[in-house]
Amino acid sequence: MEYTFFQEYWWFLISVLGAVLVFLLFVQGAQSMFLQKMPEQQRESLVEAVAHRWELTFTTLVVFGGAFFASFPLFYSTSFGGAYWVWMLILLGFVVQAVSYKYRSCEGNILGRKTYDIFLFLNGVIAPVLLGGAVSTFFFGSDFTISRSNIVGDSGIISQWGPWHGLEVLADWRVVVFGLMVLFLSRVIANLWYINQIDDEETRKWNRHQLLVNGAVFVCLYLVVLAVLLTATGYETVGEHEFRLVEYKYLHNICGNWWVLTVLLVGTVAVLAGIIVSLVRPSFTKGIWLAGVGTVLVVMALFWAAGYFATPYYPSSTDLSSSLTIYNSSSSEFTLKVMSIVSLFLPVVAGYIGWVWYKFAK
Repeated sequence: MEYTFFQEYWWFLISVLGAVLVFLLFVQGAQSMFLQKMPEQQRESLVEAVAHRWELTFTTLVVFGGAFFASFPLFYSTSFGGAYWVWMLILLGFVVQAVSYKYRSCEGNILGRKTYDIFLFLNGVIAPVLLGGAVSTFFFGSDFTISRSNIVGDSGIISQWGPWHGLEVLADWRVVVFGLMVLFLSRVIANLWYINQIDDEETRKWNRHQLLVNGAVFVCLYLVVLAVLLTATGYETVGEHEFRLVEYKYLHNICGNWWVLTVLLVGTVAVLAGIIVSLVRPSFTKGIWLAGVGTVLVVMALFWAAGYFATPYYPSSTDLSSSLTIYNSSSSEFTLKVMSIVSLFLPVVAGYIGWVWYKFAK
């Protein structure tokens, strides 16, 4: 098989892992609602329904990062090594999350349960916004310059970043809107999860009310993101490190390739169906599965639009030639071939996630 096949194959795996990660962020979405006004017993039932699933989200995040490191190491060293404030905040949030779930109900908790609920709330808001913002840079670019001569040199400094080391992207309203969209998507899926898991009419009624609000905000943000993406000017590869600006690049990538457009539309309809049917039919509790599958499909389609079709998946807003594609940032052919064999064991990871899910689900 050709080298390009393995590069494209690993971008497909990255898209699958990224899509599953976005779906599993419903734990963070649930945490972002912990501080809302409700009876204490109801709050505890909400906490209990997601308390053990943060491990699945963190496991998927680690696998996602590991797969990126192994398959596209230049992206890993550039983004994780340069935009480290973003990634450090995300990882710190997950550490605080683990500690909070463990100690919030322990005897002798000197900080108090409320303090840990605040920690969980902060992780529930910050993690989806920053992860969503990080994904949006696949389209809108980041402020970095790559010194490729240093890859084999002695300095060890591969990329140069601005003084904010990744946080500067939050000054781009498009990145903020993208991050907020992911936040409200995670809240929507959390509401659907609670409707499915908690057999209490008052709790379900509360979640349907929240679903109406979160769903409306999410749909508005999603439409804004789609409008921005489909009208955005993107980069197109004309050489290994040469690019040119193309108007409506992502519109061409999505609408010009029927399979990407089909997956995006099917995923969008599934998410909307999960929301709408759950709202209009009080007896319907399976919206989580419609919206969950739809989320995975939509995110996969966006990853494909960002990385395939001669498109740099990590454009540089500072130096056009520093932009990264799946072809100029991947591991060697030998490494990708060996890892492709190893990737056959990914169903084991999926099986573990499914088994844990089953053990804790009703």
